[in-house]
Amino acid sequence: MATVLPPPVRTAGARRAALALPGAATLLALMNYCAPMTTLSATAAGLGAGEAARIWLLGGINLGLTATLLVAGSLADDHGRRRVFALGAVALALASALCAAAPNAAVFVAGRIAQGAASAALLAAGLGILGHAFPGGAERTRATGVWGAMLSAGIALGPIAASLPVQTVGWRSWYWLAAVLAVPLALGARLVPESRAGRRRGLDLPGALTLTAGVTALMTALTLGRGGWDGPHVIGLLIVAAVLLAAFTAVELRRREPMVDLRLLRHRGFAAASLGALMTGIAVIGMFSYLSSVLERTLGLTPLGASVLFVSWSGVAFAVALQAGRLPVRFTARHRLAVGMLLSGAGQAMMLGAGPGDTWWRLVPGLAVAGVGSGLANASLAALAVGSVPADRAAMGSGANNTARYAGAAIGVALVAAIAAAGAGHSASPEALAHGVDLALAVTAALSLATALAVAPARGSARQVLDEGR
Repeated sequence: MATVLPPPVRTAGARRAALALPGAATLLALMNYCAPMTTLSATAAGLGAGEAARIWLLGGINLGLTATLLVAGSLADDHGRRRVFALGAVALALASALCAAAPNAAVFVAGRIAQGAASAALLAAGLGILGHAFPGGAERTRATGVWGAMLSAGIALGPIAASLPVQTVGWRSWYWLAAVLAVPLALGARLVPESRAGRRRGLDLPGALTLTAGVTALMTALTLGRGGWDGPHVIGLLIVAAVLLAAFTAVELRRREPMVDLRLLRHRGFAAASLGALMTGIAVIGMFSYLSSVLERTLGLTPLGASVLFVSWSGVAFAVALQAGRLPVRFTARHRLAVGMLLSGAGQAMMLGAGPGDTWWRLVPGLAVAGVGSGLANASLAALAVGSVPADRAAMGSGANNTARYAGAAIGVALVAAIAAAGAGHSASPEALAHGVDLALAVTAALSLATALAVAPARGSARQVLDEGR
């Protein structure tokens, strides 16, 4: 049966809304995502959470994102991107209120997982709305650049917005504010024309369950591994994770209408976007999520001070992503991704050796270089996500790309914490923590540099430029 696409968005007002709403949703989702980075100590103290529980306070949202992004993409394509977007905004308001009122760590983590699921609907449906309104060419490049810039802006503003009231109103105030800010997104969805795919694929429940369970088992194993990697529970969970993720691959390859068509990995642009998103989650988001809270203990920074310091990374990323669309057309999305990962690794390497006795500005050059890399990578991943799949599967493409990013982040947060704990010898002294962070930075820098080599395009023609989402 021939695929019938909805008519393109033509009116200026609708096109502005199709850019503004996904951008605003991405900004709020990422501000909320980053909120615990510099308020982790206050949040853990308020909830009575121990060291192991801190990993879940920080990374629980990644499970909700990983579990729901592909499902949200499928539902958006099948039942309407505007409808899924509006439902996601309502769900984010409710989940944020649950986090704000949480009496203990378990309820808070449940709320963060629910926030992740709601954010997944906003991200997948929002990028699908954007892809439909800007079907290709220079306009799409500029639009996805704005989307990537909002992602970076959320990372910059989230920790600041969350840490400002910690000393006065308390850490819960951010989550009440997030609940309020989600409401206008739900109401504003009516400004965007509805769009959906030409044919329905249906819900891939086996795929969603195996992926979620596999990532959960892996994250749990990495968290428990901080106490020793040879324990039977750790080894057992790693085996379970491998079996479940292999089952997910088998399910997707056998289904007639999978959540994500793994055969698209034969497309170089889609494969590069998937690998880049996964490694961005592990090596960049995982590292910086952990690093911000550790700086409070190694350099003696306040939560607000650590948030402001990190603007030298996230603020630079925002500015670079916003201008990425102005780069020459021969500098393709894959070129930007490769250079972005290269600079991310270089920036992380520049931060090696910082510790007690150093001043905060010792980290600024490395953070700024990594920020340039993150800005280029964020803009290129958005372009590749919607440009490397068929036009009627834009939400699936964005869902698959963001799933790889946040599955990587879920793994990365636990992995970086485990590496740092091993390097510190399980000591809580500032010197030992700094040594552990150095070891983690060395690993993530190496992963970023290896990813840059893997995604870099071979010398090609103008046809390749079009093929890769430019």
